[in-house]
Amino acid sequence: MEKGNYSLVTEFILIGLTEQPDLQLPLFFLFLEIYVVTVMGNLGMIILIGLSSNLHNAMYYFLFNLSLIDLCQSTVVTPKMIMSFLSEKNTISYPECTTQFYFFTFFAISECQMLAVMAYDRYVVICYPLRYSLIMSYHVRSWLVGGVYVLGLIGATAHTGCLLRVLFCKENAINHYFCDLLPLLKLSCSSTYVNEVVLLSFSTFNILFPTLTIICSYVFIIASILKIPSTGGRSKAFSTCSSHIIAVGVFFGSLAFMYLQPSSLGSMDQGKVSSVFYTIIVPMLNPLIYSLRNKDVKIALKKAIERTFH
Repeated sequence: MEKGNYSLVTEFILIGLTEQPDLQLPLFFLFLEIYVVTVMGNLGMIILIGLSSNLHNAMYYFLFNLSLIDLCQSTVVTPKMIMSFLSEKNTISYPECTTQFYFFTFFAISECQMLAVMAYDRYVVICYPLRYSLIMSYHVRSWLVGGVYVLGLIGATAHTGCLLRVLFCKENAINHYFCDLLPLLKLSCSSTYVNEVVLLSFSTFNILFPTLTIICSYVFIIASILKIPSTGGRSKAFSTCSSHIIAVGVFFGSLAFMYLQPSSLGSMDQGKVSSVFYTIIVPMLNPLIYSLRNKDVKIALKKAIERTFH
Protein backbone atom coordinates (compact mmCIF):
# COMPACT_ATOMS: atom_id res chain seq x y z
CA MET A 1 0.00 0.00 0.00
CA GLU A 2 1.47 3.35 -1.03
CA LYS A 3 1.96 6.02 1.57
CA GLY A 4 -0.75 8.65 1.17
CA ASN A 5 -3.49 6.18 0.22
CA TYR A 6 -4.54 5.96 3.89
CA SER A 7 -4.68 8.04 7.04
CA LEU A 8 -3.35 6.60 10.26
CA VAL A 9 -5.68 6.21 13.23
CA THR A 10 -4.93 8.60 16.13
CA GLU A 11 -7.61 7.33 18.50
CA PHE A 12 -9.71 4.23 19.01
CA ILE A 13 -13.29 3.62 20.11
CA LEU A 14 -13.72 0.92 22.76
CA ILE A 15 -17.00 -0.86 22.05
CA GLY A 16 -17.05 -2.20 25.59
CA LEU A 17 -18.56 -5.26 27.19
CA THR A 18 -22.03 -4.72 25.71
CA GLU A 19 -23.81 -2.13 23.58
CA GLN A 20 -27.25 -2.73 25.13
CA PRO A 21 -28.40 0.60 26.68
CA ASP A 22 -30.53 -0.97 29.44
CA LEU A 23 -27.49 -2.85 30.82
CA GLN A 24 -25.12 0.13 31.04
CA LEU A 25 -26.20 1.45 34.46
CA PRO A 26 -26.50 -1.94 36.22
CA LEU A 27 -23.07 -2.95 34.87
CA PHE A 28 -21.61 0.38 36.01
CA PHE A 29 -22.66 -0.24 39.63
CA LEU A 30 -21.68 -3.93 39.46
CA PHE A 31 -18.13 -3.29 38.24
CA LEU A 32 -17.72 -0.24 40.48
CA GLU A 33 -18.50 -2.46 43.49
CA ILE A 34 -16.11 -5.14 42.21
CA TYR A 35 -13.34 -2.58 41.77
CA VAL A 36 -13.84 -1.13 45.26
CA VAL A 37 -13.70 -4.65 46.77
CA THR A 38 -10.59 -5.40 44.67
CA VAL A 39 -8.74 -2.27 45.81
CA MET A 40 -9.73 -2.70 49.46
CA GLY A 41 -8.94 -6.43 49.47
CA ASN A 42 -5.53 -6.24 47.79
CA LEU A 43 -4.46 -3.02 49.49
CA GLY A 44 -5.59 -4.49 52.81
CA MET A 45 -3.56 -7.65 52.15
CA ILE A 46 -0.47 -5.60 51.25
CA ILE A 47 -0.74 -3.47 54.42
CA LEU A 48 -1.53 -6.49 56.63
CA ILE A 49 1.47 -8.50 55.39
CA GLY A 50 3.72 -5.45 55.68
CA LEU A 51 2.70 -4.72 59.28
CA SER A 52 2.35 -8.27 60.66
CA SER A 53 5.65 -9.82 61.76
CA ASN A 54 4.15 -13.34 61.80
CA LEU A 55 3.49 -13.01 58.05
CA HIS A 56 7.10 -12.17 57.18
CA ASN A 57 8.00 -15.44 55.46
CA ALA A 58 8.35 -16.66 51.86
CA MET A 59 4.70 -17.61 51.31
CA TYR A 60 3.43 -14.18 52.33
CA TYR A 61 6.25 -12.42 50.53
CA PHE A 62 4.92 -13.99 47.32
CA LEU A 63 1.32 -13.24 48.33
CA PHE A 64 2.32 -9.61 48.97
CA ASN A 65 3.62 -9.36 45.39
CA LEU A 66 0.56 -11.19 43.98
CA SER A 67 -1.72 -8.67 45.71
CA LEU A 68 0.38 -5.81 44.32
CA ILE A 69 0.14 -7.28 40.80
CA ASP A 70 -3.64 -7.79 41.13
CA LEU A 71 -4.16 -4.25 42.41
CA CYS A 72 -2.18 -2.75 39.51
CA GLN A 73 -3.71 -5.10 36.91
CA SER A 74 -7.24 -4.16 37.94
CA THR A 75 -6.39 -0.43 38.02
CA VAL A 76 -4.98 -0.56 34.48
CA VAL A 77 -8.23 -1.98 33.05
CA THR A 78 -11.27 -1.47 35.29
CA PRO A 79 -11.59 2.35 35.79
CA LYS A 80 -11.65 2.97 32.02
CA MET A 81 -14.22 0.18 31.63
CA ILE A 82 -16.42 1.63 34.42
CA MET A 83 -16.41 5.08 32.81
CA SER A 84 -17.41 3.56 29.46
CA PHE A 85 -20.82 2.64 30.90
CA LEU A 86 -21.55 6.35 31.47
CA SER A 87 -20.21 7.76 28.18
CA GLU A 88 -21.90 7.63 24.80
CA LYS A 89 -18.62 7.34 22.91
CA ASN A 90 -15.76 5.68 24.77
CA THR A 91 -12.59 6.84 23.02
CA ILE A 92 -8.94 6.24 23.85
CA SER A 93 -5.98 7.86 22.10
CA TYR A 94 -3.33 5.76 20.36
CA PRO A 95 -0.61 6.55 22.97
CA GLU A 96 -3.04 5.81 25.84
CA CYS A 97 -4.06 2.55 24.17
CA THR A 98 -0.48 1.31 23.71
CA THR A 99 0.37 2.37 27.29
CA GLN A 100 -2.63 0.48 28.68
CA PHE A 101 -1.70 -2.57 26.60
CA TYR A 102 1.92 -2.44 27.82
CA PHE A 103 1.04 -2.38 31.51
CA PHE A 104 -1.78 -4.91 31.11
CA THR A 105 0.64 -7.34 29.42
CA PHE A 106 3.33 -6.72 32.04
CA PHE A 107 1.02 -7.49 34.97
CA ALA A 108 -0.74 -10.41 33.23
CA ILE A 109 2.56 -12.18 32.50
CA SER A 110 3.84 -11.37 35.99
CA GLU A 111 0.74 -12.97 37.52
CA CYS A 112 1.19 -16.15 35.45
CA GLN A 113 4.78 -16.52 36.61
CA MET A 114 4.02 -15.51 40.22
CA LEU A 115 1.41 -18.28 40.51
CA ALA A 116 4.03 -20.76 39.27
CA VAL A 117 6.53 -19.49 41.86
CA MET A 118 3.88 -19.85 44.58
CA ALA A 119 3.25 -23.46 43.47
CA TYR A 120 6.97 -24.16 43.79
CA ASP A 121 6.90 -22.58 47.25
CA ARG A 122 4.03 -24.91 48.27
CA TYR A 123 6.03 -27.87 46.90
CA VAL A 124 9.05 -26.96 49.05
CA VAL A 125 7.01 -26.41 52.22
CA ILE A 126 5.16 -29.74 51.87
CA CYS A 127 7.97 -31.94 50.55
CA TYR A 128 10.93 -30.41 52.44
CA PRO A 129 9.43 -28.84 55.60
CA LEU A 130 12.64 -29.07 57.65
CA ARG A 131 14.75 -27.42 54.94
CA TYR A 132 12.09 -24.88 53.87
CA SER A 133 13.64 -21.81 55.52
CA LEU A 134 17.04 -22.74 54.07
CA ILE A 135 15.78 -23.38 50.52
CA MET A 136 13.42 -20.38 50.50
CA SER A 137 15.88 -17.88 51.98
CA TYR A 138 15.32 -14.16 51.54
CA HIS A 139 17.99 -14.14 48.82
CA VAL A 140 16.29 -16.95 46.84
CA ARG A 141 12.77 -15.52 47.05
CA SER A 142 14.05 -12.07 46.05
CA TRP A 143 15.63 -13.59 42.94
CA LEU A 144 12.40 -15.50 42.15
CA VAL A 145 10.24 -12.38 42.43
CA GLY A 146 12.79 -10.36 40.46
CA GLY A 147 12.70 -13.02 37.74
CA VAL A 148 8.90 -12.80 37.62
CA TYR A 149 8.99 -9.06 36.95
CA VAL A 150 11.84 -9.39 34.42
CA LEU A 151 9.79 -11.94 32.42
CA GLY A 152 6.81 -9.56 32.56
CA LEU A 153 9.00 -6.70 31.36
CA ILE A 154 10.45 -8.74 28.47
CA GLY A 155 7.03 -9.98 27.35
CA ALA A 156 5.36 -6.57 27.55
CA THR A 157 8.23 -4.87 25.70
CA ALA A 158 8.26 -7.51 22.94
CA HIS A 159 4.49 -7.38 22.40
CA THR A 160 4.29 -3.57 22.50
CA GLY A 161 7.34 -3.19 20.26
CA CYS A 162 5.73 -5.43 17.64
CA LEU A 163 2.39 -3.63 18.04
CA LEU A 164 4.00 -0.24 17.31
CA ARG A 165 5.00 -1.42 13.82
CA VAL A 166 1.38 -2.33 12.96
CA LEU A 167 -0.53 0.22 10.87
CA PHE A 168 -4.13 1.16 11.71
CA CYS A 169 -5.96 2.91 8.88
CA LYS A 170 -9.74 3.36 8.65
CA GLU A 171 -11.15 0.94 11.23
CA ASN A 172 -10.78 2.22 14.78
CA ALA A 173 -13.55 0.45 16.76
CA ILE A 174 -12.00 -2.09 19.16
CA ASN A 175 -14.42 -4.91 19.96
CA HIS A 176 -13.36 -5.03 23.60
CA TYR A 177 -13.47 -3.02 26.85
CA PHE A 178 -9.70 -2.40 26.89
CA CYS A 179 -6.76 -2.38 24.47
CA ASP A 180 -5.98 -6.07 24.13
CA LEU A 181 -3.80 -7.52 21.38
CA LEU A 182 -6.20 -9.78 19.46
CA PRO A 183 -8.94 -7.13 18.97
CA LEU A 184 -6.28 -4.59 17.95
CA LEU A 185 -4.74 -6.92 15.36
CA LYS A 186 -8.16 -7.37 13.75
CA LEU A 187 -8.13 -3.64 12.89
CA SER A 188 -4.70 -3.71 11.25
CA CYS A 189 -4.25 -2.77 7.59
CA SER A 190 -0.71 -4.18 7.54
CA SER A 191 0.73 -7.64 8.08
CA THR A 192 0.30 -9.04 11.59
CA TYR A 193 2.28 -12.25 10.99
CA VAL A 194 5.16 -11.24 13.30
CA ASN A 195 2.69 -10.24 16.04
CA GLU A 196 0.88 -13.58 15.78
CA VAL A 197 4.14 -15.55 15.99
CA VAL A 198 5.29 -13.51 19.01
CA LEU A 199 1.86 -13.89 20.61
CA LEU A 200 1.82 -17.66 20.16
CA SER A 201 5.42 -18.01 21.40
CA PHE A 202 5.00 -15.86 24.50
CA SER A 203 1.49 -17.17 25.28
CA THR A 204 2.77 -20.74 25.10
CA PHE A 205 5.69 -19.92 27.38
CA ASN A 206 3.73 -17.77 29.84
CA ILE A 207 0.72 -20.09 30.08
CA LEU A 208 1.99 -23.62 29.40
CA PHE A 209 5.32 -23.32 31.25
CA PRO A 210 3.75 -22.03 34.50
CA THR A 211 0.93 -24.59 34.12
CA LEU A 212 3.45 -27.45 33.78
CA THR A 213 5.40 -26.08 36.76
CA ILE A 214 2.20 -25.98 38.81
CA ILE A 215 1.10 -29.48 37.72
CA CYS A 216 4.53 -31.01 38.46
CA SER A 217 4.65 -29.25 41.85
CA TYR A 218 1.23 -30.61 42.81
CA VAL A 219 2.01 -34.13 41.60
CA PHE A 220 4.92 -34.21 44.07
CA ILE A 221 2.82 -32.45 46.72
CA ILE A 222 -0.03 -35.00 46.46
CA ALA A 223 2.46 -37.89 46.52
CA SER A 224 4.00 -36.47 49.73
CA ILE A 225 0.61 -35.80 51.34
CA LEU A 226 -0.57 -39.38 50.70
CA LYS A 227 2.46 -40.64 52.64
CA ILE A 228 1.35 -38.74 55.77
CA PRO A 229 -0.06 -41.39 58.16
CA SER A 230 -2.58 -39.24 60.07
CA THR A 231 -5.83 -38.00 58.52
CA GLY A 232 -5.44 -34.69 60.34
CA GLY A 233 -1.97 -34.18 58.88
CA ARG A 234 -3.20 -34.87 55.34
CA SER A 235 -6.14 -32.52 55.80
CA LYS A 236 -3.87 -29.72 57.07
CA ALA A 237 -1.47 -30.20 54.15
CA PHE A 238 -4.29 -30.11 51.59
CA SER A 239 -5.78 -26.96 53.17
CA THR A 240 -2.36 -25.28 52.83
CA CYS A 241 -2.58 -25.68 49.05
CA SER A 242 -6.33 -25.36 48.42
CA SER A 243 -6.37 -21.54 48.13
CA HIS A 244 -3.61 -21.58 45.52
CA ILE A 245 -5.33 -24.36 43.51
CA ILE A 246 -8.60 -22.36 43.31
CA ALA A 247 -6.80 -19.16 42.24
CA VAL A 248 -4.74 -21.01 39.62
CA GLY A 249 -7.77 -22.82 38.16
CA VAL A 250 -9.83 -19.66 37.59
CA PHE A 251 -6.94 -17.56 36.26
CA PHE A 252 -5.30 -20.03 33.87
CA GLY A 253 -8.62 -21.47 32.69
CA SER A 254 -9.92 -18.09 31.51
CA LEU A 255 -6.49 -17.06 30.15
CA ALA A 256 -6.08 -20.25 28.10
CA PHE A 257 -9.60 -19.89 26.72
CA MET A 258 -8.75 -16.40 25.44
CA TYR A 259 -5.23 -16.88 24.03
CA LEU A 260 -4.79 -20.58 23.19
CA GLN A 261 -7.68 -20.96 20.77
CA PRO A 262 -7.93 -20.08 17.05
CA SER A 263 -9.09 -16.49 16.64
CA SER A 264 -12.42 -15.93 14.88
CA LEU A 265 -15.06 -13.24 14.78
CA GLY A 266 -17.50 -15.50 16.58
CA SER A 267 -15.17 -16.14 19.48
CA MET A 268 -14.42 -12.48 20.30
CA ASP A 269 -17.56 -11.92 22.40
CA GLN A 270 -16.81 -15.13 24.29
CA GLY A 271 -13.25 -13.85 24.71
CA LYS A 272 -14.54 -10.62 26.28
CA VAL A 273 -16.49 -12.58 28.88
CA SER A 274 -13.48 -14.83 29.49
CA SER A 275 -11.15 -11.85 29.91
CA VAL A 276 -13.49 -10.38 32.56
CA PHE A 277 -12.43 -13.28 34.79
CA TYR A 278 -8.66 -12.80 34.63
CA THR A 279 -8.64 -8.98 34.44
CA ILE A 280 -11.42 -8.13 36.94
CA ILE A 281 -12.84 -11.13 38.83
CA VAL A 282 -9.57 -12.92 39.72
CA PRO A 283 -7.93 -9.77 41.23
CA MET A 284 -11.04 -9.41 43.41
CA LEU A 285 -11.17 -13.10 44.42
CA ASN A 286 -7.49 -13.65 45.25
CA PRO A 287 -7.39 -11.66 48.52
CA LEU A 288 -10.74 -13.18 49.55
CA ILE A 289 -9.55 -16.73 48.79
CA TYR A 290 -6.24 -16.32 50.59
CA SER A 291 -7.71 -14.50 53.60
CA LEU A 292 -10.87 -16.55 54.21
CA ARG A 293 -9.05 -19.87 53.84
CA ASN A 294 -5.87 -18.93 55.71
CA LYS A 295 -5.58 -19.21 59.49
CA ASP A 296 -2.43 -17.03 59.74
CA VAL A 297 -4.07 -14.18 57.82
CA LYS A 298 -7.20 -14.40 60.01
CA ILE A 299 -5.08 -14.20 63.18
CA ALA A 300 -3.03 -11.27 61.82
CA LEU A 301 -6.22 -9.46 60.78
CA LYS A 302 -7.77 -10.00 64.21
CA LYS A 303 -4.64 -8.62 65.92
CA ALA A 304 -4.57 -5.62 63.56
CA ILE A 305 -8.24 -4.82 64.34
CA GLU A 306 -7.60 -5.17 68.09
CA ARG A 307 -4.60 -2.81 67.88
CA THR A 308 -6.69 -0.28 65.95
CA PHE A 309 -9.60 -0.18 68.39
CA HIS A 310 -7.68 -0.51 71.68
